[in-house]
Amino acid sequence: MNLLVSMFVVVAISYSSYALWDTYNVYRGAFLNDDLLKYKPSGGVGESNPTLEELMLINKDVLGWIQVDDTHIDYPFVVGKDDMEYVNKDIYGNFSLSGAIFLTMANAHDLSDRYNLMYGHHMDNGGMFGDVMEFIDKKYFDKRKTGILYTPDTTYNIEIWACIETDAYDDEVYNVLTKKTEDDMAHFISYVEKNATNIRDDLNIQPSDKLIALSTCVDAATNGRALVIGRLTK
Repeated sequence: MNLLVSMFVVVAISYSSYALWDTYNVYRGAFLNDDLLKYKPSGGVGESNPTLEELMLINKDVLGWIQVDDTHIDYPFVVGKDDMEYVNKDIYGNFSLSGAIFLTMANAHDLSDRYNLMYGHHMDNGGMFGDVMEFIDKKYFDKRKTGILYTPDTTYNIEIWACIETDAYDDEVYNVLTKKTEDDMAHFISYVEKNATNIRDDLNIQPSDKLIALSTCVDAATNGRALVIGRLTK
């Protein structure tokens, strides 16, 4: 009996150790490491970003790099053959539970659309798009107003405009194909203004503006979603 108990204790300790190790690796993979950070662009508006082009040679799906100031959101982003490919695949194409930040395949890859939509996992430690959830808090939202987005040949400023809570079936925010004209955008802007949890009215968003939305899950067990929406300007 004592031997059986001892074996049970050993197995329990081994499993607990593995679970802790596995959790550590999942969360560690959700943040930038030095190997990836060396590819982060630093060019100003209108300048080329050669380090980003180097990363694109490693993975042809890489499109750019996005950073939201004073958050953990600071990652390269990709586009897959569909919107599931990078849910559990990292920037190098390897399996990863934290996935990668990716642009929906329905958007133009050069971000020339009026409305651009990105996805990222909600990591509890703030990794990937975990900090999108923080924008639901008004104090957090009010203090974080800017970001930057790099592509190989263009650098955009991001002006944070709104945070909206919704569900995965909200066609107004998740259908990028219905936002091709200024009339479409005017309708979308009105929708956000009516439904936003937090919003900056002083930005005076116009139908001619180019917008970007960062989407994440509220909880893995529900269809709840949160999005941060910003204006892209050169």
